[in-house]
Order: sequence, then C-alpha cells, then structure tokens
Amino acid sequence: MAIIVDTEVGKPSRIIGSVMSGVVVLFLLFDGAMKLLPLTVVTETMDKMGWGSSDAMARSLGIITIVCTLLYSVPPTSILGAILLTGYLGGAIATHVRVDSPLFTHSLFGLYLGLLLWGGLYLRDGTLRTLLPFRR
Repeated sequence: MAIIVDTEVGKPSRIIGSVMSGVVVLFLLFDGAMKLLPLTVVTETMDKMGWGSSDAMARSLGIITIVCTLLYSVPPTSILGAILLTGYLGGAIATHVRVDSPLFTHSLFGLYLGLLLWGGLYLRDGTLRTLLPFRR
C-alpha cells in the first residue's frame, strides 16, 4: 500500500489556485441556483438542447451541480468534486456538440471551465501535485 504525502504548496500558488477555483465555484453555484428556481430561460434553453422543458429535470441538474460544486470547494473532497464536475461538464460539451452549438463560445465552454477547475485545484492542492507530478 502506497502512502501519499502532500507536496508543499507555496503561498502564491495557493492564492492563484484559490482565485481560479473561486471563479469556478461562483459560476457553478450561480448556474445551479438558476436551475433550482427554475427560470423560464433555463427550461426553454433545455428544450432547445433536446432535454425537454421539465422543471423537475432542471431542478435535478441544479442539485447535482450544487452538490458536486460543494464537494469541490471543500478541501478533503475537492478531488472527488473535480472528478464529478468533469463528468458533468463533459455531458454539457456533448450536448452542445450534438445540437451544433458554436464551437468556441458554447461547445468548448465546458472545457474552459474544466481547465480552470483542475488548474486551480492543482495549484492549491499538494495531494494532487503528488498524484500528478510535472517533471522538469
């Protein structure tokens, strides 16, 4: 059995990583809250994307988004949250590709968010740096 030891994280990396992660958390909490309500714009957009205009579906997606985001924002569960959010964002990318949304502004937005999510976590989390070391 291997023992994973945290790598030391410097203050500048921790601050930049926290800011990056904070942007992701704020965006996803806002997105999840909009789906919980659910606003007309949310259900209409879901219908255009092929998911139907169900309030229950919108609320379910809102709950999933918020729960995964909260897992990501808490240090002991941040890696699990990042993995779950990666799957969620992958589904969003697949949906946008399926309905032929604009590539750089819509289809790849989940990729941009995922890079920010993992980049912020990598900069602030010593355990992740130990699991995925970059060699010089």
